[in-house]
Amino acid sequence: MSLHRPAVFAITAATIALAACSSTSEPELRASKPVIHVSSARTASDISSCLERMLPSVQTTRNAGSTELLVGSNAWLVTLTPSGYGSIVKVQKSDGEYGGLPEPELRFDIARCTT
Repeated sequence: MSLHRPAVFAITAATIALAACSSTSEPELRASKPVIHVSSARTASDISSCLERMLPSVQTTRNAGSTELLVGSNAWLVTLTPSGYGSIVKVQKSDGEYGGLPEPELRFDIARCTT
């Protein structure tokens, strides 16, 4: 039994360490300063469909009239809000290092989907 306890402790410590190194939480990501903030003549649903095809591992949610696309492991948050002209696009980035989608690639995809 005494050998089992250190193993359980080690597994618990490893789990806590991994949780501390995990991605940014969504509320923290929503509070970050936008790296892209543009308006587009395209509808939010058109932009959303385009980005879902172009970006890797996207989770899409729709609420209160806007659409949110969470890209990667909470690395990027793209918020699409309908406007009288078309849509407002806001992109926020997590503070942590993310080796997935580089910012220049995301900027290209946003530009391509909003024009």
